[in-house]
Amino acid sequence: MIVAGLVCAYTSTAQAGPEIESWQAASGARVLYAASRTLPMLDVAVDFPGGSSRDAPEKIGLASLTLRMMRKGTSSLDENRISEELAGIGARLSQRFDLDRSGYALRSLSDKTVRDNALEILQGVLATPSFPADVLEREKSRTIAFIEERSIRPGVIAAQTFNKLLYGDHPYGATRTGTPETVAALNRDDLVSFHRQHYVAQDAVVTIVGDVSKQEAQRIAEDVTRRLPRASEPLAPLPPVPAMTESAEVVIPHAASQAHIYIGMPGVRRGDPDYFPLWIAGQILGGGGMTSMLNEELREKRGLTYSAYSYFSPYLLPGPFTITLQTRKDQAWEALSVARTTLEDFIAEGPTEQQLQAAKRYVIGGFALNIDSNAELIGYLAMVGFYQLPLDYLDRFPEQISKVTLGEVQDALRRRLAPAKTATVVVGPTERP
Repeated sequence: MIVAGLVCAYTSTAQAGPEIESWQAASGARVLYAASRTLPMLDVAVDFPGGSSRDAPEKIGLASLTLRMMRKGTSSLDENRISEELAGIGARLSQRFDLDRSGYALRSLSDKTVRDNALEILQGVLATPSFPADVLEREKSRTIAFIEERSIRPGVIAAQTFNKLLYGDHPYGATRTGTPETVAALNRDDLVSFHRQHYVAQDAVVTIVGDVSKQEAQRIAEDVTRRLPRASEPLAPLPPVPAMTESAEVVIPHAASQAHIYIGMPGVRRGDPDYFPLWIAGQILGGGGMTSMLNEELREKRGLTYSAYSYFSPYLLPGPFTITLQTRKDQAWEALSVARTTLEDFIAEGPTEQQLQAAKRYVIGGFALNIDSNAELIGYLAMVGFYQLPLDYLDRFPEQISKVTLGEVQDALRRRLAPAKTATVVVGPTERP
């Protein structure tokens, strides 16, 4: 069991599992720490509010390109030396990027010499990226080629069109990597400015899990963040997500043999009071295990698809509620009709008590497996820290799921999901029959 402390305070209650502690570094960064002595490993993640939603409309792709370029050279190392140094000590540096967040995660041996060398590289990547001009031009060319190659894939077309249909001109509706035109127009000054504005110490969230003491974790957090830029003013809040007022459907012909179908609407944000009822509802409708109504209706009864999924993607603002499936193009309209009917019936009636209890058992029974390694644990803790969720969030997750009632699920579904206000994207068939 994971035990959480209070924000900026130490909780000394004895528990069987690792204790989570949180404090504020001298730099202003928020720190979350959990000791794990089983293996001589250290995981450190540093996240910032520099996700794709922070791109200006004329600079779509800037956030993503800035993050990638940060490890292409620092004030003391070029990209080859960074790779050689990490390989030489067996450390791994990976990117973390979504609508809200950007940052890097480091995995290293906890041996002091090894970890200090790895942490020095991480510090340089975060605080003093050099953004070399020649490498930037190379990476822009690679990014444009990547965007153009992906632009013909039916799954990518469907996903990007779906997001645009849901969010319109809101920052959540833009493509994360940008367009060939916006990426081509970016220059080094754009990256330097974005880094200076979004990779600031006061907004950093440092998560540390591994074979280090609290005292060592405190030093690590200070060292990693002390050279970061300081904010001159707080980031402006993102605009509210516009509510859908009516349903919209887009059909895009494609030569692929499979049709890609997306159905959904804006869903919930992190910390939303309806999150747990809706999350378990998403599991019942189209999540994992044996509780999926969509798989029962589409696959088992009719053989229309190999699998169908539904899920909520919470962010700082309401992220999408999504139903997605693939089927043969000649079956697309039947599959779409079945999926819509299943969703409408589910919203109107909700699940049965038997379905709810089966979903609870499945989720609670598998929860411990989701946090049974340092790499998985640090991902969850970083999410808790960035979205300022209660530090006992992971402790209480099974409890919160077990407490959800059938009435709460039915009420949340009827209040928050509207079949008459959905976005639908079908990529594949040429037209409706």
